[in-house]
Amino acid sequence: MANPAQSFKKFAIFSNERDEAKSARKDLIAKYGNHDAAEADVIIALGGDGFMLQTLRRNMTLIRRGLPVYGMNQGTIGFLMNDYNEDDLPARLASSEPTIVQPLKMTAKGAGGTYEELAFNEVSLYRQTQQAAHIKISVDGKTRMDRLMADGILLATPAGSTAYNLSAHGPVVPLGAHILALTPISAFRPRRWRGALLDADAEVEFEIINPEKRPVAASADNMEIRNITHVKVAQDHDTSLTLLFDKEHALSEKILREQFAP
Repeated sequence: MANPAQSFKKFAIFSNERDEAKSARKDLIAKYGNHDAAEADVIIALGGDGFMLQTLRRNMTLIRRGLPVYGMNQGTIGFLMNDYNEDDLPARLASSEPTIVQPLKMTAKGAGGTYEELAFNEVSLYRQTQQAAHIKISVDGKTRMDRLMADGILLATPAGSTAYNLSAHGPVVPLGAHILALTPISAFRPRRWRGALLDADAEVEFEIINPEKRPVAASADNMEIRNITHVKVAQDHDTSLTLLFDKEHALSEKILREQFAP
């Protein structure tokens, strides 16, 4: 439960560029006002899951300090969002359930240098050409697979296990399981390997074999880096983000429902 004593009076309202979302933002501002995020009690994000991820990135400094984010769906799937309703928003926020999310930190090396990005759903590697990717996989400094031949591979958080990971036939991971899902994407060899479940504290490294002939890109959610040679992924324990959900739309309940979906 959110702290009953916490007052949500100042909203920083953001929306994506869809007409419906912009119209909803206009209506909410007319009803509740709008503040700069640095002065707000909560960020209201209007859009889909992609826009939620953008909002988290753009306001990372404030969110790291404890500013919560409450999303309302004005996109398509909206797994990270609540239903849109402009009525009684302060009361909904006061009774909402907070979910603490810790992202993955990706460190990717390539010809262009070293890049660091955060991923709330997954870090994914995938081939850039018709050539299958050849990838060496290590966990906590120990080689676990000398060569995976596949379209790619991804490492998903519990919150992201219902996204790209599920589409790649990876397991849905309960929110409090302290587990990461390592899932191949269209594996060719080993043909029957379906991935692994790793402790959330594991450090996973991917080494690209013959990257000139078989170039590979890496992405942290929707942030892509091309022509990489080495990727290291570990949970960022220094970053904790708070997402707010209506009781009937708690993230843990959504993940559980996905495990029984037809």
